[in-house]
Amino acid sequence: MNKITKKTEKPDTWELRLYVAGATPKSLLAFANLKKLCEKHLAGKYTIEVIDLLKNPQLARGDQILAIPTLVRKLPPPLKKIIGDLSNTERVLVGLDLRPAKG
Repeated sequence: MNKITKKTEKPDTWELRLYVAGATPKSLLAFANLKKLCEKHLAGKYTIEVIDLLKNPQLARGDQILAIPTLVRKLPPPLKKIIGDLSNTERVLVGLDLRPAKG
């Protein structure tokens, strides 16, 4: 008898990239909101890479960054982007597929 299993578990580590332009209040708020959200919903299962486009503007092209701050979910696929200071927790959770959208 063949056993078919469906893999539905989430990957072990979420790779998140936060694009900012210097240490502006909005950038700092976005990082603080992201850190708080990750600790609550992804404790121990995430990495955050902060990319300052004032120091490395060429990095914006790779993820097609048009506005800042922008959060990019690299893993798990598919790639997701959320623009803003991430203060709307519900929107961020839905955007990252951590919570289903309410109908």
